[in-house]
Amino acid sequence: MTVVLLDPRWPGVVPVAALALLRGPVQVTADVAVEGLGLEVVATGGVLVSSDAAHPEVLRRTAAGEDVVAASPPPGIALLDAVAVMDRLRSPGGCPWDAEQTHESLRRYLVEECYELLDALASGVREDVVEELGDVLLQVLFHARVAEDFTVDDVATGLVAKLVHRHPHVFAGSEVVAGAVAQELRWDELKAVEKKRASAVDGVALAQPALALAAKLVSRAGRAGLPDELVPGPLRGLDGDAEDTLREAALAFAADVRVAEQSARGAGLDPSRLTGVEWSTHWPG
Repeated sequence: MTVVLLDPRWPGVVPVAALALLRGPVQVTADVAVEGLGLEVVATGGVLVSSDAAHPEVLRRTAAGEDVVAASPPPGIALLDAVAVMDRLRSPGGCPWDAEQTHESLRRYLVEECYELLDALASGVREDVVEELGDVLLQVLFHARVAEDFTVDDVATGLVAKLVHRHPHVFAGSEVVAGAVAQELRWDELKAVEKKRASAVDGVALAQPALALAAKLVSRAGRAGLPDELVPGPLRGLDGDAEDTLREAALAFAADVRVAEQSARGAGLDPSRLTGVEWSTHWPG
């Protein structure tokens, strides 16, 4: 005999391997809704169907050595829970604050959450990265729910179409791409055709920080063949990593300041009143 374990969150998701088993008599535990499933339910014997892994009958059968076929929902199915929660918060009877938000009122939260995610990625702490990714995802779900002329399904459908179209070597098998650099160039080519842009710098997000903006503009123009001598002096030498490079340097500088202050305290000095010579004396390295 066999035990079929359904996922309690998604009891309608039946393992493919269990479909043939469910054509015969089945015994179900009280947590399983059988209406509309066309199952031949019996009081005892037959394949046991349950969504409760700790149910006494499940435990008895597994202890007796019966095979277990467990549901394995596809990756990403929990995103449906997130969509449902967001919908509940914005619906009548939900959260008043969530219900009042607009695209405009949410702008600052989107920016803040992206920066917090960058901090978490820099820390490398798994729990922090997972949490901050969730907060960024919340902003995506929030904006999709706030919108009146599109839904989260439109967002996901558009993303899938974009990824498939820009990876023909993966999904269509119509091209061969030799390495990441070639794929990046091909991505830009396909994107240019899609967007029908008149300029190499069209589509660059102008609201991003100045350094990142400058690096992106220089990169775009450079790919279009603009010679280096035509790039304004302050922008020369910038690349796509300029923002991250400066951020790393800034964080390292802040860390050195703290080390010097701690060293000065250890020497009985007040870090807020250090002279230039004292700063140099206690500076790390």
